[in-house]
Amino acid sequence: MKKSILLFALVAFPLIALATPIEMEFGKKKIELGTSENDAEIYINGKLIGKGSAVVTVPSNDCVTVIAKKVGFLTERIEFCNKKKMTKPPKTYYIEMKRDDAYDASVQTDIANVDIEIKVENMDKDRAWKLINQIVLSYIDVIEMTDKETGYLRTAWSLKTFLQNTVRTRIIVKESSLDPLVFKVKLVSEASGLPMVSVKSDELFKEWDRVLRSYSNAISEFQARVK
Repeated sequence: MKKSILLFALVAFPLIALATPIEMEFGKKKIELGTSENDAEIYINGKLIGKGSAVVTVPSNDCVTVIAKKVGFLTERIEFCNKKKMTKPPKTYYIEMKRDDAYDASVQTDIANVDIEIKVENMDKDRAWKLINQIVLSYIDVIEMTDKETGYLRTAWSLKTFLQNTVRTRIIVKESSLDPLVFKVKLVSEASGLPMVSVKSDELFKEWDRVLRSYSNAISEFQARVK
């Protein structure tokens, strides 16, 4: 009789009979997540699920990566795991967004990484070249390559590291015409999106549409003084 009752229980309620206390404990967990910025984008495993707040579901025996991002703020990443012998996901979680120091130390501009023409009408090439060198050295004090005859100058990279970014900047000057005398000046600004990157890691840097504030007046100074 007892065997018949046990068999009936296993057939009628297989999930309850087979589930162990540990398996029941580690069912999917839900986290009510919020950010200090109500328009910060929230991603789970690369998929956008909300802005400012969202419900994060962590499947049983799995982990999820949550990313919160907003322009002008540092990207926040956190992993929640719902596995045995690991800290249980909290019921609520709050992300305090921090200002992006690279963003605050720079300005957006349309003069980055483009050739800007400087037409020289009131001075000869020798005087213009001397003045160009003086201006360049006031911003970046290491010149990597210079040739007065061809009118070419290139500075070394100037590197600045931030909490989540590395920015490198250089100035390139090229003589594009002798009569009339015209130079092209380029303010090169590149960012890696990662901290502590070597200045020589070219493959990690990409053109940045922002310029560090310390170089933001360079082009306008060329335009105002070399003419």
